[in-house]
Amino acid sequence: MPFGYASPEQIMRDRAEYARKGIARGRSVVVMQYADGILFVAPNPSKALHKISEIYDRIGFAAVGRYNEFESLRLAGIRYADLNGYSFNRSDVTGRGLANLYAQHLGMIFTESIKALEVEIVVAEVGESPQEDQIYRLTFDGSVFDEQGMAVIGGQAEAVGGRLKEHYREALPLPRALDAALNALTEPGGERPPATQLEVAVLDRGREHRKFLRLTGPRLERLLAEAASEAPQPPAAEAPGTGASGDTGDTGDTGDEAPTAPDGDIDTGSGE
Repeated sequence: MPFGYASPEQIMRDRAEYARKGIARGRSVVVMQYADGILFVAPNPSKALHKISEIYDRIGFAAVGRYNEFESLRLAGIRYADLNGYSFNRSDVTGRGLANLYAQHLGMIFTESIKALEVEIVVAEVGESPQEDQIYRLTFDGSVFDEQGMAVIGGQAEAVGGRLKEHYREALPLPRALDAALNALTEPGGERPPATQLEVAVLDRGREHRKFLRLTGPRLERLLAEAASEAPQPPAAEAPGTGASGDTGDTGDTGDEAPTAPDGDIDTGSGE
């Protein structure tokens, strides 16, 4: 047995663990359906390095991990889409075909290379109706997941996905969908990132030809303001000793009565 031998199972586990740790260091990206298409939201203070991009007319791309690695995947997808759209027909370029291409590439690198790619990506295609929308999530080992309605990649994906499920509803208008995505990306008790540190884009099925639209500047600020105004407000806590009708709660009784609530801290309803 050669010196330093490791079983294939141990090698695969080590590669997977290495890739997961690298991906978890990034910030999460949320991809979700809304009433008129598909929404992409990512905290990203950089103006030059994009996590969200356009691949083709109706296909979007989102990624987390090492920028140089997922940028090479994005460029390969664009070349694939342009070549097939020009050689055959634009309708032959689909999100499913692009996801299969990425899956083969990621799987081959994971099994044959010393180092796995530290990337996780989403390929989304907007259709003529919400039922035709497609969201595919691909992991570092080439696994493909056909997501329904929403997908979260990178960072604390499980925690962000759990919060997103609490706020996600089908056919949400764009402001409310953006509010749900930001609620999921914001840690409990934390502050939302400002518009200058957000990367937001949509695949809008109502647009002609190119469906991809990046939301920046005043347009994004107006959308954030609209989302904040439409967000449900928590109920106001009543003042101590004041009932629902506004009286002081003094009934004039002086006798001893059973307590109406257990002793201890008062639950104001502001907690989770």
